[in-house]
Amino acid sequence: MPENKLPEEQREQKYACGGCGVGVVDFTDDYPTFKPEMKETHTILIPDMLPYHFEIIKYVLAKEGYKIEVLHNDSRAVIDEGLKHVHNDTCFPALCVIGQYIDALKSGKYDVDHTAVLISQTGGGCRASNYLPLIRKALKAEFPQVPVLSINFSGLEKGNGIPMTVPLLLKAAYAIFYGDNIMTLYNQTLPYEKEKGAAEKARQACLQMVYDAFDGKGYKKYKQLTRRMIETFKAVPRTGEKKVKVGIVGEIYVKYSPLGNSHLEDFLHEEDCETVIPGLMDFVLYCVVNTINDRKLYKRNSVLLTFVYKIVYKFLYHMQREIIKIFREDGTFEPLHDFEHLRRCADKVINQGVKMGEGWLIPAEMAALAETGTDNIVCAQPFGCLPNHIAGKGVVRTLKNMYKDENIVPVDYDPSATRVNQENRIKLMLATARENLKREMQAEGEKAEKEDKR
Repeated sequence: MPENKLPEEQREQKYACGGCGVGVVDFTDDYPTFKPEMKETHTILIPDMLPYHFEIIKYVLAKEGYKIEVLHNDSRAVIDEGLKHVHNDTCFPALCVIGQYIDALKSGKYDVDHTAVLISQTGGGCRASNYLPLIRKALKAEFPQVPVLSINFSGLEKGNGIPMTVPLLLKAAYAIFYGDNIMTLYNQTLPYEKEKGAAEKARQACLQMVYDAFDGKGYKKYKQLTRRMIETFKAVPRTGEKKVKVGIVGEIYVKYSPLGNSHLEDFLHEEDCETVIPGLMDFVLYCVVNTINDRKLYKRNSVLLTFVYKIVYKFLYHMQREIIKIFREDGTFEPLHDFEHLRRCADKVINQGVKMGEGWLIPAEMAALAETGTDNIVCAQPFGCLPNHIAGKGVVRTLKNMYKDENIVPVDYDPSATRVNQENRIKLMLATARENLKREMQAEGEKAEKEDKR
């Protein structure tokens, strides 16, 4: 019998799994959506991806009336829950995020009938754009009443997220800049503090400063706030010694998330290193520029959309340059990278048309770190992230040829990788870094001795 004459039920069975007749999950099933009235009744859980930024963003959303909680559960049970609900061929960040949601919902801390979860989506050619069906599949198995919200700027999941008005987008942009400032100042202070806990006190003081600004109209006074943050961290007594500086680059989740990178920052601090982490705003500008480049390189997007993104880029880049200028005028702390400089660094290594995942941003950050005195770099590689492996691990040899002292170690993060093995790989890189620092300090001492003799 011709296929188009088959009864509907038989056609559904035939095509259920490539014609094998085995049923598969249908992502068009009904699922709970977050309705406007739930804003008053539901707690929204978000994964612990950005320790320095999400607390500020949480505060901003709380001012809009949302009940937000950042998850901090990161035991092995989280990974096990992820493995139970996510195919092991899916990227490691998806496994971590979903495992963290399920573990939290099982903890008994939340009323699951009045709880929702939130995820951001880039809309690019990455599995991150497909997290929603993965999360819904996992929740359907155990917590089918829990809705999933999406924050994205790509037209995905329309009507099922937090409405991103222009005022709220502006507040989010300022929150990211302030998070970057605090992260940068904290990381340059913590390894050198004379009094244990002083850097953390300064961090909390700066967070309160930002909260107070958002309570009124002062959150737009970013120059004034940046100067006050610098003064707050300058007040922390610091030693004058030189320490190994280690940059962290890679896929956005494992670059920032303690759960995703096995508490990499804490480990490097324990190893008496200074961590250097590129700002989140660089990733935001990277996404904006890629949308502009889509028109230029691939004839995608409308002229109007491209024009709007150019205005957004001009506004954000102007703020970034002003903040960098304030850091340089003070001279105490190193500023974050200028994004246009990052783009020039990328052009030395890879084309800006390579934009899947973190694409050209990874080699750009590694080159920029080398040019600003951070030769030692951990490139965090999550399992299942092919673009990151290509644009990260794939350009290491080129970068080492360009910068003779660059000391890069790609580290894989996946469910089967043990923390001991990851840390041992980093320790090998640190051994080389310490030898290089020792030679550098000896050379500086010999130079100073010669000048004294003159």
